Amino acid sequence: MTGFSLSPQLQKDCFMLGRLGDSQLLLLNNALVPWFILVPHTDTTELFELDDETRLGLVRDSDTLAGFVKQTLGCDKINVASIGNVVSQLHMHVIGRRHNDFFWPGVVWGREEREAYSDEAVMAIVASLLANLDGRFVLSEQ
Repeated sequence: MTGFSLSPQLQKDCFMLGRLGDSQLLLLNNALVPWFILVPHTDTTELFELDDETRLGLVRDSDTLAGFVKQTLGCDKINVASIGNVVSQLHMHVIGRRHNDFFWPGVVWGREEREAYSDEAVMAIVASLLANLDGRFVLSEQ
């Protein structure tokens, strides 16, 4: 890898929260659903192309994040996906769904509806990550 650089689209659409394991942890700026994105530090664009150690680390981190979203944020269902049609940089979506969320039971992909997070809501999510992920989440230096 020549040096990690986050996709301009992800920079535009997300809050950069910090690191979870070996990945950047982002929060999509849409408060309608808790939508996190893990971006591993790799030039590889496909999950199957990762070496075993990196792939297993990413899966472990997505499992950790999914557990946090379900248990701490009180979601009924967790959607986990790596798609990459719009942003080719390898990233993993971890999305909390509730039976009463704006999109339920439909998919969240490609929807235009948005509600921006308040600074206070983002800070509360960060505080919850710090309190509940046993030191695995580290704040961004930005």
